Amino acid sequence: MKSSVLVVDVDRSETWTRYRNGLCETCAANCCTMPVEVKLPDLVRLQLVDPFEAEHEEPKQIAKRLSKAGLIAHFNYKHSIFTLARRASGDCQFLDAKTRRCTVYAQRPSTCRSHPQVGPRPGYCPYGLRK
Repeated sequence: MKSSVLVVDVDRSETWTRYRNGLCETCAANCCTMPVEVKLPDLVRLQLVDPFEAEHEEPKQIAKRLSKAGLIAHFNYKHSIFTLARRASGDCQFLDAKTRRCTVYAQRPSTCRSHPQVGPRPGYCPYGLRK
């Protein structure tokens, strides 16, 4: 009898599974290995940026500080979108390596809140074992 283990390639959305309630309970948090784009309000909610700083500093200056601190990997100047830095493993910096659960779930960015309804393949998620 063959095992029905799902193997997913996070970079190939055609290998993803249609999302359904309860799927996250047995997930390996593969979505947490994808780049996370955030805006300034997300950084304030994550407490990486002070509300006063967000109101009075230019996003470019904030990006410079966060980049130097290793908290962001990229900043899109045109759209003021920050890409959070990831660990060497590719995991989100806020993912617990042992439990594979988000350590900032209540403060998670809008990108994470809207996944999988919004993303590379709406309604699907990279559920399964990583390739």
